[in-house]
Amino acid sequence: MTIISLERVADILPADFPALEADAKADGHAHMTRLAAEFATDRAMFHAIFTCHLDGRLAGIGAITNEPAPAPVPTWRMRRFYVHQDYRRRKVGRAIADALLREAAGKVAIVTVHAGNAGAVRFWEAMGFTGIDGQPWSHQAHLPIPEPAAGS
Repeated sequence: MTIISLERVADILPADFPALEADAKADGHAHMTRLAAEFATDRAMFHAIFTCHLDGRLAGIGAITNEPAPAPVPTWRMRRFYVHQDYRRRKVGRAIADALLREAAGKVAIVTVHAGNAGAVRFWEAMGFTGIDGQPWSHQAHLPIPEPAAGS
């Protein structure tokens, strides 16, 4: 039986992060290296970082920050999102994305992503994100904003 474990990153990246970073580099991506550098120098930029372990091995990671480009309403961006090649199509990405969307719920109206390839486009669209033109991001999801409490 496969055991999926989702955890919030607090003070340090997981001990097995270098293996995930190496896999990302081998897959032609440098954003895990950027994540490590940003985490070391500006941890406060992240609203949340979640890791997903499968059977005790780090299978993926994802973070959410403020949208770095100007946006008309409060907007956060999913970024530094990566699933190890050996763990794709095993619900790792969905688990991380769902956790990050729950983190944003009630706090912002829009969450954005920049899908860098056709596989990422398919993933984000399956997650309910809509493609958008004319923005620095490729896809966005609209989140419900809770109604103010009665008497507020």
